[in-house]
Amino acid sequence: MLNLNEPLDQSGGAECFKVLIYDDFCKDVIAPLISVKDLRHTFHLNFSSSIPRPLLENLASGTLHHSGGSIERVHDQYLEFVTLEDSLFSLSQHSVYAQLNDPSATGRGDIEEMVEKIANGLFHVLATLGVVPVIRCPVGGPAEMVALSLDTKLRHHLLLSKNNSLMTSRPLLCIFDRNIDLAVGIQHDFRYRPLVHDLLGLKLNSLIIPEIEAHLNKYKEDVEEVSRRTSGGTTSTDLIGGGNTKHLMDAVNSLPELTSRKQVIDKHTNIATFLLGQIKERSLDVYTTKENAMIKGARINLSDLLSVLKTKGTKMDKVRFAIMYLLSLDTLHQPDLEAVELALREAEADTSAFLYLKKIKSLNVSLAASSSANSASRSNIVDWAGMLYDQSINAVTAGVKNLLTGDQQLAVARTVEALAEGKPNPETDSYLFLDPRASKSGSTSHVMGGGFREAIVFMVGGGNYIEYSSLQELSQQPQGTLKNIIYGATEILNATQLVEQLAILGQKIGLG
Repeated sequence: MLNLNEPLDQSGGAECFKVLIYDDFCKDVIAPLISVKDLRHTFHLNFSSSIPRPLLENLASGTLHHSGGSIERVHDQYLEFVTLEDSLFSLSQHSVYAQLNDPSATGRGDIEEMVEKIANGLFHVLATLGVVPVIRCPVGGPAEMVALSLDTKLRHHLLLSKNNSLMTSRPLLCIFDRNIDLAVGIQHDFRYRPLVHDLLGLKLNSLIIPEIEAHLNKYKEDVEEVSRRTSGGTTSTDLIGGGNTKHLMDAVNSLPELTSRKQVIDKHTNIATFLLGQIKERSLDVYTTKENAMIKGARINLSDLLSVLKTKGTKMDKVRFAIMYLLSLDTLHQPDLEAVELALREAEADTSAFLYLKKIKSLNVSLAASSSANSASRSNIVDWAGMLYDQSINAVTAGVKNLLTGDQQLAVARTVEALAEGKPNPETDSYLFLDPRASKSGSTSHVMGGGFREAIVFMVGGGNYIEYSSLQELSQQPQGTLKNIIYGATEILNATQLVEQLAILGQKIGLG
């Protein structure tokens, strides 16, 4: 786009940035890539998505009246996504999990509109990559709805496109619902990027470290003062005399690189200092250790759990810990859960998210125990579920049994690996298979296919850096099938943001 949609000029000419006319969403797209101060010259218009003809006509009319026809080109760009890293993207669509699960949604139309928006963003990612993937997803729920919409868009594009050579690569696209593994989005984790995201609110690859910024500015002022004092007593003749000229020039030439390296070191030192302070102040090592034990299947003693809830940690730390305990339970013992709820209330923590997930788990247990589809209790549950997805309750609580896995590999990584291999697997055999290049009649058959070396993993309802790290580790295994994995989501959420969406859902059904 910055080269006016033409091949990159390799002649070594001066770098020239073009115009971007952009709204708030496009500011997020650009923020990790380009400084706004670099965008100075005008009159090439680029839109992140397709502009309807009436708006184009308004633009043409306005241009004639106000800018004398100086706009040279107008482009529709496939840019409804934010690139955070080479293998990480976000659609920057906020609160999708809460909206998809909202029991007060006015109808199926609301869900379909959101699904269409998600599918559009995914199509833009695929168009930018130049690929037509094979799509796999669980049956039922938002993931299937997004997959079917995306399949339709790709088929339509292939039908109308005069040049399909740009979309020849065939990676695997795995689309999941956030419910496949809620726990991974809530747990405390000590890996670097997840920890930075959790404690410092990393957004668009930027963060602000409390208090450290003031110390850094003071440091810069001190360095400048020292520089002024040391240079004051030295003449230019002293500096360039004799055989020192070459050494001086070498030193001057190396200064930008050395300064850049020092800035990186200082930045991560400051971040690490803050993180260590937070770990100590909030006893995050205790939370992480006990949550990891629960993830591996260990049962935590109730008195031990309550003891943690009454010690250090923020209110949100306590809510997250209580949720991890709830999700780890195979059976619900009401007196124990009431004791946990009471401990949260005594800590003045918001219990809405905890009670919402308790309700969801109770519904799941009730359905498992009920064999009569006509019973009053089951009817009420299905009615409530119908308000969420207009599908079965299984779509609402999809993957509840997989919320916590018994091994070190996350549920998403394990599933992606199985889908890439294409071997018979009880966890993935029922997954939908969609091939936009195949005939429509056979596109939704549950067929096996494997041997994929590249995959795109997309999470409807919000992703996180823990899953991203796990998938990158999977792609780096020497014996593994997959060699490149791109991870994306409707938005990248830290635990607090996900819990806040769960709390909203709890409040909407009168909990908390």
